[in-house]
Amino acid sequence: MNKKECVAMLLAGGQGSRLYALTNKIAKPAVTYGGKYRIIDFPLSNCVNSGIDTVGVMTQYQPLVLNDYIGNGEPWDLDRSYGGVHVLSPYQAKNSSEWYKGTANAIYQNIPFIKRYDPEFVLILSGDHIYKMDYSKMIERHKATGAACTIAAIRVPLSEASRFGILNVKDDGEIYEFEEKPQKPKSDLASMGIYVFTADKLYKYLEEDEANALSSNDFGKDVLPKMLLSGEKMYSYTFDGYWKDVGTINSLFSSNMDLLEGRAFESDDGGWRIRSRNPIAPPHFIGKEGKVRHSIVSSGCEIEGEVTNSILSHDVIVGKGAKVRNSIVFAGARIGENAVVDYSIIDENVGVGKGAKIGKENSEDKIAVLGRDINVEDGAVVLAGEMVDGDVGGGL
Repeated sequence: MNKKECVAMLLAGGQGSRLYALTNKIAKPAVTYGGKYRIIDFPLSNCVNSGIDTVGVMTQYQPLVLNDYIGNGEPWDLDRSYGGVHVLSPYQAKNSSEWYKGTANAIYQNIPFIKRYDPEFVLILSGDHIYKMDYSKMIERHKATGAACTIAAIRVPLSEASRFGILNVKDDGEIYEFEEKPQKPKSDLASMGIYVFTADKLYKYLEEDEANALSSNDFGKDVLPKMLLSGEKMYSYTFDGYWKDVGTINSLFSSNMDLLEGRAFESDDGGWRIRSRNPIAPPHFIGKEGKVRHSIVSSGCEIEGEVTNSILSHDVIVGKGAKVRNSIVFAGARIGENAVVDYSIIDENVGVGKGAKIGKENSEDKIAVLGRDINVEDGAVVLAGEMVDGDVGGGL
């Protein structure tokens, strides 16, 4: 069979501990975004839209929901007889069995998968970013420069640069220094954690990294600095579109709100559609007393109360007299009559009882979070900033 020019490897095994209750039972890339998507829809759709049809998805932590969601890859046009999408979990080899120890080790353990397709280039992606990006342009730059590795980067305010891995580059974009979260950054060019490698170079440095007992087996901390120190040609590729790392509650919340405010991209803009495995659901219904303002409401929702400045996934029920404001409500949640939900994230299949109060008005820096499948009894109160992953008893 013909070799593939590029194979993409998507790192989707992280625990996502900074999303607290939202990732206690599922992997971070399976978390809902924008009412109709999950986070992993973005890199998978970017691959297909960029002409990359072979993707390995490395899962580890709580993979069941994510594995079911990916399935055979059909929603993203990745159900191919040669290539397509493959879920890659840690497995027991002849001489050893171990979890993925770091980002580099996860790729190292799956070198046999990559070599099946004999690619010239390997694209490394993260499963927790929201963005639309044409990877083919990055690959073309990689070819043009003759680099061993090309790193996607985005400009950030210099005042915030100390939160990121920073690339210091020459005028032509050649990287001469990495700085991991520097106190006094020299540049505003932050690594996006997206890499294109020439395949032979990737194999060489992953094998060396695996042989180093002192390595933490991480691309940013170990592999990339070693390549630079060894004199390999490394270049940046500057991305100027919308990009958000949604690895924290506040960043996930603000990125959803960016959709409402028009600061992010359009969810469906023709030629660069983000695909998802959407359930078949009836149209949403707004009752006689229901009101919806400045919100995204997905199919199957039933609104008898008021929804303002919020995003509702499919099959959410908002009862009479209930108020949902400045919040994100995931699929199948039920908001009882006269309940008030404000500055909150409500996970899948949560039941909020009558008259319950979740979160607080004007508390955008303290988002209340209810984990999936729990019940909040009638009259119960969940304070601003609380992270709840178990049932909540009722009030008086």
